[in-house]
Amino acid sequence: MSSLAEGPAYERLAQQLRTAILAGEMIGRLPSLDALAIQHGITRDIARRAVEILRGEGLVVTHQGKGTYVRVFQRIVRRSPARLAQQHWGTGRKIQDHDTRDRPRTADMPAPDYVAEALGIPVREPVLARARRFLVERRPVQLATSYLPLDIVGGTRIAYTDTGPGGVYARLADLGHAPVRFTERVTARAPLPDEVDRLELTTAIGTLVFEIIRYAYTDAGRCVEVNRMVLDATAYELQYDFDA
Repeated sequence: MSSLAEGPAYERLAQQLRTAILAGEMIGRLPSLDALAIQHGITRDIARRAVEILRGEGLVVTHQGKGTYVRVFQRIVRRSPARLAQQHWGTGRKIQDHDTRDRPRTADMPAPDYVAEALGIPVREPVLARARRFLVERRPVQLATSYLPLDIVGGTRIAYTDTGPGGVYARLADLGHAPVRFTERVTARAPLPDEVDRLELTTAIGTLVFEIIRYAYTDAGRCVEVNRMVLDATAYELQYDFDA
């Protein structure tokens, strides 16, 4: 690419980088800000502003401590009202399937401190998060969020809503990371405001929930899942059986 001599330099650089990305000429990690500045004869601040434009357009993503990477993403066409047609959901297909077809869907989030420590990853590192609310006879009884390391489950069926027969643990076994040991930590406490709403609890004094954090370990001793569950204490009796 040639140096930038005319017009707002950061816009010119952003346009050149944008063109290269969309043409498939630039993939992977973007050159550092210092490298861009030297390459184009501009200041580091101008390079930073150009990259910020691309980040705002969703063409690049920055991972702290790792650099900035090209992210080519085909826009999701959200066709309404076709996506809500009974001929779609009435046959058992999900509304999101209408939008994304066979493109993998997942939900990740920064790992909380206790999750990162257990999974052996940096704090705030993205992990796969699977959040559910369970109802029994139409009564909400449990909230659960599972956290799994992306280096194992990223791009696998575990990233889908329907993980298939046997659920997450069966799929982990398919991947060679079958859980063989579990640790659960149980705490009884007052519910948080959002838990009161989602579990349809009363706000009376003495209302309790069980918070259970379960850790799943492989035979090699690696933690492959941290599952945080919040149970309505009036709906559950906890039973543990073990040898003396």
